[in-house]
Amino acid sequence: MTTPKTILITGVSSGFGRALAQEALAAGHRVVGTLRNPDAAAAFEALAPGHAVARILDVTDFAAIAPVVDEIEKSVGPISVLVNNAGYGHEGVMEESPLSEMQRQFDVNVFGAVAMMRAVLPHMRARRAGRILNVTSMGGFITMPGIAYYCGSKFALEGISEALGKEVQGFGIHVTAVAPGSFRTDWAGRSMVRSPRVIGDYDGMFDPVRLRRQEVSGKQLGDPLKAARAMLQVIDSDVPPAHLLLGSDALVLVRQKLESLAVELERWEALTCSTDG
Repeated sequence: MTTPKTILITGVSSGFGRALAQEALAAGHRVVGTLRNPDAAAAFEALAPGHAVARILDVTDFAAIAPVVDEIEKSVGPISVLVNNAGYGHEGVMEESPLSEMQRQFDVNVFGAVAMMRAVLPHMRARRAGRILNVTSMGGFITMPGIAYYCGSKFALEGISEALGKEVQGFGIHVTAVAPGSFRTDWAGRSMVRSPRVIGDYDGMFDPVRLRRQEVSGKQLGDPLKAARAMLQVIDSDVPPAHLLLGSDALVLVRQKLESLAVELERWEALTCSTDG
């Protein structure tokens, strides 16, 4: 039988965050969900009065994060699990995408997640127990044209997750980077920010990619509720993985990337080793 936990999930208004919150509530857990809109917060708490608890928080308001976490610890209860889910996708050819868009992408997807982890860690470390799940993406392993800033943010979060896991493993805290493939969320729809197209040289490479992404939005293979159930299994695992791919498409593409990398390493091995001594 699953022991009820207090799970803090950022970004529960839609997508993976909402699906995970619903499945966690159904499994008997208490869920504290962060949202930016008061009306959405009231709707979230109505899902399961007394068990669904909303907090207004923008993860880019870094100074507000620790006080909110401390208040949750005092008024709701010890946070057993943090799920860093809040995030969005930026689409745009890098040469066409201003640095301000990259700054915003990293503020939400990386700095916000790190600030959340830093806020919960003192409490988890004191209890010598805790779980942290960082929702990354297969785009944290593989890349595609037109989402350089997004992939960069997810590569960063994958690396931070892995390094942090090694730092806190002696404290009973486990960190898992959960990398979904293509799922039926609104990632490629309302939740995506798109930079305007201005350089014609990129039309032939990028326009078909953008069109395809828009065409399959809402028709992807992945089921968010099944992803949520998979994440709950990780939370309940005694030995959770450092990295977990979700979706057969993610598995195929990441395996192809690793195979290609192995070939490239072998091809350039002599030059690699020539710098020793």
